[in-house]
Amino acid sequence: MFNLGSMLNLGSTEPVIGRAHTIVSCSAAELFQYIGVGLFDNYPKWSPEVKELEQITPGPVQLGTEGRQVRVDQGRRSESKFKISAFEPGQRITLVGVSDPFRCTYELQEISPAQSTKLTFSFELLEILAIMRPFEGLVRVAIKDGAGRTVQNIKRLVEAKPS
Repeated sequence: MFNLGSMLNLGSTEPVIGRAHTIVSCSAAELFQYIGVGLFDNYPKWSPEVKELEQITPGPVQLGTEGRQVRVDQGRRSESKFKISAFEPGQRITLVGVSDPFRCTYELQEISPAQSTKLTFSFELLEILAIMRPFEGLVRVAIKDGAGRTVQNIKRLVEAKPS
């Protein structure tokens, strides 16, 4: 396949993946309620880079729900639309970019029923724009750091909630 970026040595076209996990002191059902069902209320809390967030499709959050977000990451403003491509209560929620090539997944694995759940978050930038390829190393570090912050923020917020 023809790839101008590779021919001009503008950097990799491989996806950039950041992944992190933590143990959260609550059940998988409670954690899914916060992350999945409460997505549009809580997402800006664990990701303060989100400045605007709206649900585009009506009804409860579920498979196929679409949203729009405006983010400011390291001074760079971006707007994107996303769609929920996996919505498995107590197990997983995945958002995929509609307008941009990204995918983020929150996977839950109950460690001790009703007491602790392993949360694994992964963010995949499926394609680096040609203009960003010279900065690929910085992009990889930022995505890896962002994944770590995401799981720690969710843990802090969920564990601080009164039960």
